[in-house]
Amino acid sequence: MRLVVRTFSELCLTFGTLIVLFVVYVLYWTGVQAGSASAGQIDTLQREWTNTPVTAAPAPRALPYAPGRGIAVMYVPRLGEDWKWPVLEGTGAHVLKKGLGHYTATARLGGTGNFAVAGHRRTYGDPFKDFPRLRAGDAVILTDGTTWFTYRIARAPYRTVPTDVGVVDPVPRPLRKNAAVFDGPGRYLTLTTCDPEWGSSHRLVVWAHLDATLPVADGRPQALESRPQAWGS
Repeated sequence: MRLVVRTFSELCLTFGTLIVLFVVYVLYWTGVQAGSASAGQIDTLQREWTNTPVTAAPAPRALPYAPGRGIAVMYVPRLGEDWKWPVLEGTGAHVLKKGLGHYTATARLGGTGNFAVAGHRRTYGDPFKDFPRLRAGDAVILTDGTTWFTYRIARAPYRTVPTDVGVVDPVPRPLRKNAAVFDGPGRYLTLTTCDPEWGSSHRLVVWAHLDATLPVADGRPQALESRPQAWGS
């Protein structure tokens, strides 16, 4: 009996240790990995942009983005002064470990249609942890090294199910018709993440429209320099 109790105790301790290590990995180490990977992606993009002459913004190119490659850097002032993440092509698990992911079948940045982007709510740096704080009128700003694109959010986050794929249509068409915010073609942005915070049974979605563009040579957009009212609340 003593041997059985001792063996059971050792198994419990081993199992408990494994659980603690897993929690540390999920809560801490994936964030360290994502921070390093995203910073590396931004550095790579900035080096590429530095070696490319800055000119007036061209029309969006028709060529598809290369899978897994960096496209742009995104800033959302509502989510923090230092919040910035790279946007890469694709939404596979290996891509979302490095930053945000562009849905491959959706429009190019700044182009007509819907430039749709996914990101983790939790783990891998928690890029969209504060997604529910987003509000109508908030700016989402992206740059591809040549142009600043400022989008404005049209409504507070919309909660839906993973099968509601119409949210990333060229003109977003959610299952709940009364949730639609656009009624015709335009230059749109969609952001998606999981809900609840530590689950994936649902999705949170925000839609935005292109509000302004600015050549990088002309400086930074005003929306990037000003904090939203009640920032951080």
